[in-house]
Parts: sequence; C-alpha cells; structure tokens
Amino acid sequence: MPFDFTNKNVIVFGGTSGINLGIAKSFARAGGNLAVASRSQDKVDAAVAALHGAKPALGYSLDVRDFDAVKAAIEHFRAERGTIDVLISGAAGNFPVTAAALSPNGFRSVMEIDALGTFHVMRAAYEHLTKPGASVINISAPQAWIPMALQVHVCAAKAGVDMITKTLAIEWGREGVRVNSVSPGPIDGTEGMERLAPTPEAKAASARAVPLGRLGTVDDVADVCLFLASDYARYVSGVVLPADGGWTAGRGFGALGG
Repeated sequence: MPFDFTNKNVIVFGGTSGINLGIAKSFARAGGNLAVASRSQDKVDAAVAALHGAKPALGYSLDVRDFDAVKAAIEHFRAERGTIDVLISGAAGNFPVTAAALSPNGFRSVMEIDALGTFHVMRAAYEHLTKPGASVINISAPQAWIPMALQVHVCAAKAGVDMITKTLAIEWGREGVRVNSVSPGPIDGTEGMERLAPTPEAKAASARAVPLGRLGTVDDVADVCLFLASDYARYVSGVVLPADGGWTAGRGFGALGG
C-alpha cells in the first residue's frame, strides 16, 4: 500500500541535495506539504522548484549552527502551514582527513553542523510539533558506532546525533512524539560516496562489502523515512535504523569472499 502524507506538513533540514533531497521528494510524491532548508540559496530555489507536493514547497536559506535563523524558519513554516507533522534533520559536514591533520576548527565545524545543528533544529521545532502524532527523524551515519579512519570528527558528531535521538525519544514520548534516526550505508550517487569511494575500483569494493550485493539508492533511504513517519511505525521510537543492505552487520563480508 502506498504511503499517504496528504495534508501532512513536512520540513527537511539539509533537504536540498543528495539523500535529504531524495527524502523530501518522496514525501512530496506522497502528498505532503514540504519545506526544505540549507545554506545555499541557489540550492534552496532549485529544490523548491523540484518539489511537487499538495501545496507549493517553501524554502529557507540558513545555517543550522545559527539557532535564531532555524527558529525563524520554523516559525514561518508554522505560520504558513500549521504544526509540523514530520521533521527531518539531515544537515551534515564531512571530509576525509587523518586526526593528525585535522584542524581544531575543522573538528569544531563538523561537530557544530551535525550535533549542535541537530539540537538547534530539535529545540526550535519542539513547541510546533503535532502532539500527539509527530515523527522526528535524524539522519545519522554508521560512523556513530563504527570507528573509521579519516572520520574522527564525523564519528564524534554522529554519535552525538544518535544520543540526541534516544534522549528525546524518552523525553518527548509521553507527548506522543516519536524520535528516530536513520543511518544510511554506502549510497550510490551521493557526495559522501564520491568522497569515500572516489574511484570505480573503490566503489566496486564497497558494493562487494554489502551482504545484499549492491550499493544503496537514495530511494532506499527515503522509503525507510516514509515508513518511520507513517502509522505503520506508530510504536517505533528511539531507534537507530540502518538502511545499508546489511553492511554494518557484515563488516568484513566482502573480504571473506561474500
């Protein structure tokens, strides 16, 4: 049965490119009233033009590190659309670098975009969430619980995102608000995949390491978000759900000849 988000208000932070834009498009196709936010005005404009939901999409150019800007965008969305039924926080920063070469400013930047930015979005949105019934989804990463070379900043930041998810699932659950994380694995055609597997050989090795035998797609992740935001997941909260074809469960699978 197709997911139906008709008359549901959905806002996606970081929703103008990659996985997050794919998530926004899926909610729009399912009938949702969409808004997206990211730093680049050009990307915001392009995303708004590409989203065809029940109502024209709204767009906000902002930096999630700026709490006042996040708060103003959410208040505008509330004034235009009403309460928030689905909130997705996916703004993130990443660049491969050894810890020895990583500057304190670089570490701080990723921590602030991912962890602090997630808190800003959660804190600003709280009073505007539909209660009961709202679904909050944070976009995480396997680095939250699997240490990876060249990713010390991301490992620390995403671990923070997942703990925010679990804590708020406890605090907000009695008001009927569900909070979950989705952790995408190796997803083809994304900026992150291009950075972490920049050659055809590296991409092929990544696919071999996935027990399901292929890289994921943006739609694979978006469908998980649709499920978590739907009534089918009405008793699911506080979960960090991998969308990775078994990659995190089968680390080393490819090396063993799978």
